[in-house]
Amino acid sequence: MTPIFDNSYARLPDRFYARRAPEIAPSPSLVRVNLPLGEALGLSADWLTSDAALDAFSGRGVPEGAEPIAMAYAGHQFGNWVPQLGDGRAVLLGEVVAPTGERFDLHLKGAGRTPFSRGGDGKAVLSAVLREYILSEAMAALGVRTTRALAAVTTGEQVYREGPEPGAVLCRVARGHIRVGTFQYFYARKDTEALEMLVDQSISRLVETTSGAEPAALTLLKRVMADQADLIAHWMSLGFIHGVMNTDNMSITGETIDYGPCAFMEVFHPDQVFSSIDRQGRYAWGNQPRIAHWNLAQFAQTLLPLIDADTEKAAKIAQELLDGFGPMFEAAYKRRMNPKIGFAGDSEKGHFLMTRFLQLLADSRVDFTGAFTALGRVLAGTDAGMLTGLFATAEDIETWLSDWRTEIAEAEALALMAASNPVYIPRNHRVAEALAAANTGDFEAFETLLALLKSPYVARPEFADFEAAAEPHEAVTQTFCGT
Repeated sequence: MTPIFDNSYARLPDRFYARRAPEIAPSPSLVRVNLPLGEALGLSADWLTSDAALDAFSGRGVPEGAEPIAMAYAGHQFGNWVPQLGDGRAVLLGEVVAPTGERFDLHLKGAGRTPFSRGGDGKAVLSAVLREYILSEAMAALGVRTTRALAAVTTGEQVYREGPEPGAVLCRVARGHIRVGTFQYFYARKDTEALEMLVDQSISRLVETTSGAEPAALTLLKRVMADQADLIAHWMSLGFIHGVMNTDNMSITGETIDYGPCAFMEVFHPDQVFSSIDRQGRYAWGNQPRIAHWNLAQFAQTLLPLIDADTEKAAKIAQELLDGFGPMFEAAYKRRMNPKIGFAGDSEKGHFLMTRFLQLLADSRVDFTGAFTALGRVLAGTDAGMLTGLFATAEDIETWLSDWRTEIAEAEALALMAASNPVYIPRNHRVAEALAAANTGDFEAFETLLALLKSPYVARPEFADFEAAAEPHEAVTQTFCGT
């Protein structure tokens, strides 16, 4: 079935975007298409594997009903205000309506220059496209709210970064692409009418019903705050570091967006950073809640004209809401972290033991994911000293284990831990291996990794090697943006 495209965002006034068709790829080829995701969107396998779909993903043809646009937005990048960013290398094709009735954006990354390119070539390289494919699909399988990868195509041209690399385009799927930076773009221009339109657009996509008892802007702010509290807590429970939590990379849909210099931690430390451009540790693992709060404050500021005509009153209302983010995040953090050691999400004993456990991991530089996997095996009786062997001295962890065992209810704990602790994550060295091979035309490692990460909570003996952290010579210590 040929998809029926719509684009409600393109019905907003022209100042919200620039109309721009994707550049035509000279010799496109389909690398991978996500058939299960396509089915969930109501797209048939016949269409997704057809020449028409390849044309749509590569710019050779614009599907019926699609109205390609590059969205305008601004943002704080590493705390520095940039009044205009926008989709510099991406085009929003339009929206498809899933069988559930929900709308999803189809967005082409690497689709060429737009008026927002700021001197860039607007292209994407194959390694960056496949990295986002792997990471976003892994996050989806882990249960994290995220944008998804529908298809990856090569363009048949060379794109130059550090050297020549194969060019590629990713078709990304999201519940929406409105960002905190989108609101900032119009707030900076004192365009209250546009802010009202953005709120209405956002509410229509995100909120099932509204009571009308409060300003729509407040309803939206509450929703975004709650979603971000849970999202960041979920990231942290998996050792995930986004790496570039700029306001233009915070989606109001509560989805993880823009997989550039992100990474899953191996050696645990709250100050862990991977992004090559985060030299001050602004977006370290342990800083992510603070940055989310800061970003939400920027978002709240843009909504002040819509909260109340009295600026001081609006600011007071917004500040009272923002003051609640700390407790909101703390509750979400406990809800996500406590089950990893077998406790209910509201358990103070669990929170205390988790805090101690993380300190032990940091002190002995222990692999984050491996430690929780081993702990589950201790409880299940299948561990043969693996956990204690991870620590510099066995005494500290044995004391902790003794205290832990006196507090847990074993049967309940086993179920909680099995559902909260993945056996497999997209370890950085495995991703790097897959991308290096793909650049030579060998996609076997890429496909193996994707297949494994579909079921991250299920141990598979034939993939035991994929549980292991990188050896020192394999370790990836920096990740890059890809632009």
